[in-house]
Amino acid sequence: MQLPDSGFLTDVLLPILDITIVTLLFYKIYTSIARTRAVEAVRLMVLFGALYGAAWLLQLTATVWLFRHAAAAAVIIMAIIYQPELRRAFARTGSRSGSLFGLTAKTTAEQIETVVHAMQVLSSKERGALVVFPRRIPVRGVVDSGTRIQGEISGSLLLTIFDHDTPLHDGAVIINEGKIQSAGCFLPISEQSDIRKSFGSRHRAALGMAEETDAVVLIVSEETGCMSLAYNANLYYDLSPETVRRSLIALLNYQDILPEDMEEAADELD
Repeated sequence: MQLPDSGFLTDVLLPILDITIVTLLFYKIYTSIARTRAVEAVRLMVLFGALYGAAWLLQLTATVWLFRHAAAAAVIIMAIIYQPELRRAFARTGSRSGSLFGLTAKTTAEQIETVVHAMQVLSSKERGALVVFPRRIPVRGVVDSGTRIQGEISGSLLLTIFDHDTPLHDGAVIINEGKIQSAGCFLPISEQSDIRKSFGSRHRAALGMAEETDAVVLIVSEETGCMSLAYNANLYYDLSPETVRRSLIALLNYQDILPEDMEEAADELD
């Protein structure tokens, strides 16, 4: 077998390989942050890059000078503003092990069904609840803030925690690796200023958790009984039980969908 000549290798194959690797890297990073607020930072950087390129081609000396001297400061400012989203995006980019084995973290569809059914019962009684499903980013600090349980996932246990005025009632339950790991956990409170004023501490805590980690948080409102999901720094309010179930199955399998996608899929099946 005749090997390709070195000129062809260096002039054709290696540049193609180089461009392919860079393209795949940028694509992976973009898809990791596409559904988080960090995508705003990427769009700004692309816009600044395009403006800088246009200024350089048109030889706009003052504009080029401004971009060159402001670039470092702009990058630092955006990194500070979007730090939670960027941290979550890079954590997702760097870890792919969970996507290889069905429902990651060993949480089965049947267990998710059990959780959603228990939340329906609580919703009908207008009893509040917070359930956190960690994904790739560890939440050990949150787990340690509550009471360790390491119990099997069951509706009766969830109802016991949330349906009665126990010391664990106001905290969050952490479900991971097919177990109820901890209950009565404290979650970080969101500092977003544009959140609805009608939202109470549960929704703010769920959103704060979704801002600082890649966890999915299920909320039942004590005031309205509405079920909601928080993930990727966003809160999706007043979802149907079927939408919650479908969304949890997809999200715990690292398919970053929107609840609207699940609702449309359900409508098509009806």
